[in-house]
Amino acid sequence: MSEWKRYTITAALPYANGPVHIGHLAGCYLPADIYVRYLRARRRDVVFICGSDEHGVPITITARREGVTPQQVVDKYHRIMGDAFAEFGISFSIYSRTSSQTHKETAQGFFKKLYDEGKFIEQETEQYYDEEVKQFLADRYIQGTCPVCGNENAYGDQCENCGSSLSPTDLIHPHSMLSGSKPVLKKTKNWFLPLDKLQPQIAGYLEQHKDWKINVYGQCKSWLESGDGLQPRSMTRDLDWGVPVPVPGAEGKVLYVWFDAPIGYISATKDLLPHTWETYWKDKDTRLIHFIGKDNIVFHCIIFPAMLMDHGEFILADNVPANEFLNLEGQKLSTSRNWAVWLHEYLEEFKDKQDELRYVLTSIAPETKDSEFTWKDYQTRVNSELVGIFGNLVNRVLVLTDKYFDNQVPEARECGELKTFTTDQKNKITDALENFRFREGLSELINLARHGNQLLSEKEPWKTIKDNREYTGATLYDCLQIIANLAILCEPFLPFTSKKIFDMLNLDPASLSWEDAGRQDLLKPGHKLGQAALLYQKIEEEQIEKQVEKLHSQSPQTPKGGLNTKTMENKEPSSDTAPGSALKPLSPEIVFDDFARIDLRAGTILSAEKVEKADKLLKLTVDLGFEVRTIVSGIAEHFKPEDLIGIQVSVVANLAPRKLRGIESKGMILLAEDTVGRLHFVSPKDLTENGSIIK
Repeated sequence: MSEWKRYTITAALPYANGPVHIGHLAGCYLPADIYVRYLRARRRDVVFICGSDEHGVPITITARREGVTPQQVVDKYHRIMGDAFAEFGISFSIYSRTSSQTHKETAQGFFKKLYDEGKFIEQETEQYYDEEVKQFLADRYIQGTCPVCGNENAYGDQCENCGSSLSPTDLIHPHSMLSGSKPVLKKTKNWFLPLDKLQPQIAGYLEQHKDWKINVYGQCKSWLESGDGLQPRSMTRDLDWGVPVPVPGAEGKVLYVWFDAPIGYISATKDLLPHTWETYWKDKDTRLIHFIGKDNIVFHCIIFPAMLMDHGEFILADNVPANEFLNLEGQKLSTSRNWAVWLHEYLEEFKDKQDELRYVLTSIAPETKDSEFTWKDYQTRVNSELVGIFGNLVNRVLVLTDKYFDNQVPEARECGELKTFTTDQKNKITDALENFRFREGLSELINLARHGNQLLSEKEPWKTIKDNREYTGATLYDCLQIIANLAILCEPFLPFTSKKIFDMLNLDPASLSWEDAGRQDLLKPGHKLGQAALLYQKIEEEQIEKQVEKLHSQSPQTPKGGLNTKTMENKEPSSDTAPGSALKPLSPEIVFDDFARIDLRAGTILSAEKVEKADKLLKLTVDLGFEVRTIVSGIAEHFKPEDLIGIQVSVVANLAPRKLRGIESKGMILLAEDTVGRLHFVSPKDLTENGSIIK
C-alpha cells in the first residue's frame, strides 16, 4: 500500500429531487463507505465528503410538478436522503448541501478567479428558448431523440440510455419539458471553459492513470479521441435557480450545475474543517478519490480536473473507481416509473437489516459490468450465506463455549495451520479493498467464516467433549479466534454485524485495528464472553412476495407476476391439479404410525458438487451433528453448488441407503416445490444444533 499522509474520499452528490434507491447505493455510496471504513480501520487520516446537489435542473422540474418552491424541494429530500444514509451506516464525515452560504461563496470565488485570470471565453451563442413560457431552456429542460442510440427520451446534455454526452442541438425532434412545444434558437451570452485548449493537459493526466478501471479509462479516451476532441463548454446557464454568476453582465444567470456541484466537495470540506480544509485539497501528499456511477465519468475525469487545472491550486483525483449500473428484476431502475427499491422504505420495512442489504448489494456490485438485483436472490444470499454460514458459525461456537466452558475462552494451543489460513484471508481481503474489488473482498470474508464451519464439523466438539475436554477446548479456541478476526475484517462491509460480534465477544472495537487481524491470540484464555445472540434471521417467502407485489403495484407500466415474471409465461396448470389451483392434490392418506417412523434431523451442507454425467444430481456432504453423510439430491437444475454451502436443512436421516450413479446416498433433503416448479429448502426457522430432531 502506498503511504499517503491523508485521504480525501468523495461520493457523488445526489440530486435532491427524490430519495435514494439501491442503484445509487450499489453505484457509489456503498463502495465508498466500505473503502473509507477500511482506511479508518488502518488508522488512516481520511475525510469522507458528500452532500445534496441542490441546483440541478431536475430540482426545478420537481418543484414545478409538485407546485412548490425549489428550496422546499431540496429541504425535503436533503433530510430524507441524509437520514437514510445515516441509518444505513454510510459513514460520511459530513453530509453537506450546495444551497449553503459556504458553498455559494466557494463556487463564486472559484469562478471569479478563473474569470479574473482570463480563463473563460465570453461568447454569444444561440440557445433553445421556449416562447410559450418566455424562458431559455437549460439542457435538462430539453428532450428529444438521441442521435447515437435512438432513445426518444434523451436530455439536452446526456442520453441516460447509452451514456453519450450531448448538446441540445444534437437532439432529433427536440421539445421543451416546460410546455411541450418545439423550442426556437435565440441568442444569449455565456462563459465557456476552453476544454479544447486544455486537452493536452487532460490527456497527460489520463496517461498517468492507465491503471484505472477499464470502463473509466476507456470512456475518457473515447472522449478525447472522437471527432474533433474536446470542445469549449459553457459554465453558465440562463436560469433563476442556482449560484448566481459573480461577474458584470451576468444578471439572470447561474453557474452550470456541473461547474457548481463538484465544488460542493470542497465547500463541504470547508464546513467540516474550516481551518485545515486546504490540507485535504491542496497538499500533494493527500490522495483524492472520487466514487461515482458510470454516468458521471466524464464530469469527474475531464471537466472537474480541467477546472482544477485552470485554477492551479488543487490536487487532482488519483483514482475514480466508477461502477456500472444495477438493474432491478430484469428491468432498468427508473425513478420516473417508480421501478426502484427506495432506501428509506427498505429501512422502514426491514427493521435492523441494514447489513443484509449491504451484503447483497456488495456481492452483486456492478464493478465491471451491469448487474441485477432480485428479491429472490436477496433472500437466497441472506439465508444461505449470512444466516447459514456467517451467523451459523458465530452462534454455534458461542453456544458451545457457553455450554462446555462456562462462557469463557478455553485454553490455547499451537494453531500454525489455522494462523496461516487466517493471515492469508486477511491479505486477500486487504488486496481486494486496496484495488476496489469489493465483491472479491466480501467473498474472501465469507470463505473465512466457511472455513470456521468446516473446522467445527471436522473436529466435532459436541462429541469430543465426552472424553477429551482439552481437545474440545482447543477446537473452540481456534473457532473463537476466527470469529474475532471476522469481527475486525467484516467491519467495512457489515458494520452492524461487526459491532454485534464485538459485543458478544466482550471486546472493545477501539482496542483492535486492521493490523491486528490474522492474529490467533485476539481472545485470551479465560476471557469472559458476552451473551450470544443470533446475528441474522431468515428472510421468509412472504416477505419476498410482498416486495415483488409492491414493486409491480407501484409501477403500473410493468407486468404483474410472481417472483420472476419470466418463469410465469406460458405456464399452465397440469391436468392433475385441483380445480382452481396450481397445487398438486394430496397423496393417499397415511396413519400416524407411518409418519412417526420418519426421523427428521437438522443438518448443515458442508460441500456440494455436481455428479459427473448427471445433469440433475448434486453430491452433498451434510453435517448431522452425530456424523457427516453423503447425500445425492436431484436439485442441480435449481441450485448452484457454491450457493448451498452452509445452509441448514431438514434431512430424512433414517432413509435406507441407495446408490445413485455409483455414489451411496444416505438420506434425503426435504424441499418444497411451488406452483411454478421452483424448489425451496424446508429448513428450521431458527438455527439449531446439527442433529436436532425436527418434529
